[in-house]
Amino acid sequence: MEFERTKSREREQMPNNIYEMALKYRKDFNDRQVSGRLLVKGKDAEVQLSRQGYIQYLLSGLYFKDTALQTWQVFVHDIKKQSGKHRHQGGLVLFILEGRGWSVVDGIRYDWEEGDLVPLPLKPGGVEHQHFNGDPEKGCKWIAFINYPLFDEAASELVQSEVNEDFKKMYGDVL
Repeated sequence: MEFERTKSREREQMPNNIYEMALKYRKDFNDRQVSGRLLVKGKDAEVQLSRQGYIQYLLSGLYFKDTALQTWQVFVHDIKKQSGKHRHQGGLVLFILEGRGWSVVDGIRYDWEEGDLVPLPLKPGGVEHQHFNGDPEKGCKWIAFINYPLFDEAASELVQSEVNEDFKKMYGDVL
């Protein structure tokens, strides 16, 4: 029997261009959506003081890079007295976890309490809103669910018009 030997060369390294990076990004993203972490422990998510107030992010592609559902943002907002005020296109859902209070949405007051749901509508020009604790001696928390493909598709901007009081004391009136 005769054998013919051939030498094959190694594959050339792929170019580092935007298209190749996009292919890798999509593959990594899809892999993460299928096999990303499925449990986020509340104790692993710190509470952060922001322009809106005290927020604990439980799901965010910016904060937790290894979870499934990278296009969702879920956070708990602990309203001590009142949140900051801001405007965006809406399209998110707030579920009241504890306490009672109200939200002012485009100048109209909506009272809520534990167990209520506050869906902020998608609206051209955005929805300006601010949230208030009805009993500052007691806790007042809600959890928000934002689906970023919807948020992005609506070309949602995010404009801060008033800063949370505690944030203002620490960092100034940064808008």
